[in-house]
Amino acid sequence: MASPSPSEYLRLKLVEKVRGVFNDVEGGEQPVPVSDEALFEKNTPIRMVHADIVAMMVGGIRGLLLQMLHPHALQGVLDHSNFRSDMHGRLRRTARFIAVTSFGHRDDAMQAIERVNRIHAAVGGTLPDGSNYSATDPRTLAWVHVAEATSFLAAYLRHVRPDMPGSEQDEYYRQFAVIANALGADPVPTDRREAEAIFRELRGDLATSPQAREIADLVLSQRPQGAPPALQAMLGAEAVALLPPFARSMLGLERPGLASIPARAATWGMGKTLRWAFRQN
Repeated sequence: MASPSPSEYLRLKLVEKVRGVFNDVEGGEQPVPVSDEALFEKNTPIRMVHADIVAMMVGGIRGLLLQMLHPHALQGVLDHSNFRSDMHGRLRRTARFIAVTSFGHRDDAMQAIERVNRIHAAVGGTLPDGSNYSATDPRTLAWVHVAEATSFLAAYLRHVRPDMPGSEQDEYYRQFAVIANALGADPVPTDRREAEAIFRELRGDLATSPQAREIADLVLSQRPQGAPPALQAMLGAEAVALLPPFARSMLGLERPGLASIPARAATWGMGKTLRWAFRQN
């Protein structure tokens, strides 16, 4: 068998390295197989958006920063998560859940959703003000969802398809709502107009805190295993740039200035390279 060409060898090594970041290869974990019997059909908006690795990483950081501004979501992480000691593991599990529910067989997707629902049922406690919180609260789940959905789509529009038709953006929200509804979120947007309205409504539930700022610092300073050292700084700068001004203020973050231009260019270049590598895989 002939040896691969230098460019093919480079492509294969790149695919292997990226898969090592998102999958526990040492533990025997394999990438989620793409199924023809998934919850969503091929080449539909949710699968196109969630297939772009770089946009999903940028959007994932932005979404997590927004989620930590919700006191209930934040307290759940502080009380019931090993986020500080195993941030990479938590992000891997989140990425896998998105992959399974977006691309995996519908039976596997529903099992993953049921597993998350069981975990949420055991997550609850008391806020610093003495009130109770629960991870099954529909309104908290709604903020977690709308923070994710708006972030993934914003990053995709910025780095992949700025000209994505509005009808496809609306369809993205409608498709993603299938997963959010199964997780018990309410209200859940089914188009751009509803997403903007729900985002504005739930913004009133948010609050700044030293803990939220601490988590933001941890997220932006993390160094995923197997990833280039400068990767997180580049992705983090892009995520912060995409945050609404109020969120940056609440988290004590500054909008990247001219220094963000190289980060955006590098992010765009990396995204183009990864799309080339995985398109042929």
